[in-house]
Amino acid sequence: MQNTVFGRVAKIDRILLITVIIPTAIAIVYFLFLASDVYISESRFVVRSPDKPATTGLGVLLKSTGFTNGGDEIYAAESFIQSRDALKALNRRGSYANAYTAPQISFADRFNGFGFNGSFEALYKYYKSKIQIEHETTASITTLSVRAYSPEEAYRVNSQLLQMAEATVNDLNERGRRDLIQFASVEMQEAKTKAREAALALSSFRNRQGVVDPEKQATVQLGMISKLQDEVIAGRSELLQLRSIAPQNPQISVLETKVRGLEREMQDQLSMVAGGQKSLSSTAAQYQRLALESQFADKQLGAAMSSVQDASNEARRKQAYLERIVQPSRPDEATEPRRWRGILSTLLLGAVAWGIVTMLLAGVKEHKD
Repeated sequence: MQNTVFGRVAKIDRILLITVIIPTAIAIVYFLFLASDVYISESRFVVRSPDKPATTGLGVLLKSTGFTNGGDEIYAAESFIQSRDALKALNRRGSYANAYTAPQISFADRFNGFGFNGSFEALYKYYKSKIQIEHETTASITTLSVRAYSPEEAYRVNSQLLQMAEATVNDLNERGRRDLIQFASVEMQEAKTKAREAALALSSFRNRQGVVDPEKQATVQLGMISKLQDEVIAGRSELLQLRSIAPQNPQISVLETKVRGLEREMQDQLSMVAGGQKSLSSTAAQYQRLALESQFADKQLGAAMSSVQDASNEARRKQAYLERIVQPSRPDEATEPRRWRGILSTLLLGAVAWGIVTMLLAGVKEHKD
């Protein structure tokens, strides 16, 4: 009976040792002797745009001041901060890796502390564990936290990440503005070419036909024909009177010559207006087509030039930018690890695990008995 009791006590002691004593001892060693002080630099920012839909309460407030939240640019900035490109920029000449492999950092906390894997991918996983991004969807405020083992390094990394995020938003703006204006400029150049070609075609037609405006010239010609016609009628009347009054008057032959000349001139003028291949009526249709094409090309050019100006204004209206609400802090005290809380948490969790395992073993033992 006594051996059975001692066996149960020994079994309980082993469970207590595994679940409580050993984990608590490891936690004490790590938190009190191994864990390095961690400094956290924190900053907050929003991405604002003058012309974007506002969907949140703060968005409506910002819109009332002329600004709204730049949704796409926020996620672009956050994605860049967590990207390999951001790490490459931070790690130029190995500055980031050197800062996190400093000898004063505990081997348990530093990068590649055991010397097993010093690859860039391993550094990237380590980097992601040292930065934290929290986005408040209701207020569209993003909080960036950077953990480092010196206050200067935490502040430097946070500041540099914010600068790169700003540059990312600016690059997106510039790319969008350039694409928008370039598309409108291409349309304007095409419109310029068409307007130039239409103007040259119209000018060539005028030089080839020897007319400036067939319709206006036809109006002038018809006026001349009307005058000639009046003179012919007047000459014929005078000729008829002379023949009836003085058939032998020598002025009759002169008057007949004058009337015939006027009739020939009137016919020439009529042939210039209509009837011939080079008459104004035959060239008017082609002239009108070329003139309409030139006018249409000019209108297209005017619309394209207006589109370029509108595109430039639209690009300025849609420009988003990163606004810092809280500048990167320079910590003057280590906030992590919370040593005693870590030890007590390990002790409490171990005690809970010990109680659960003990009750399970007791239940199994009673079931067997």
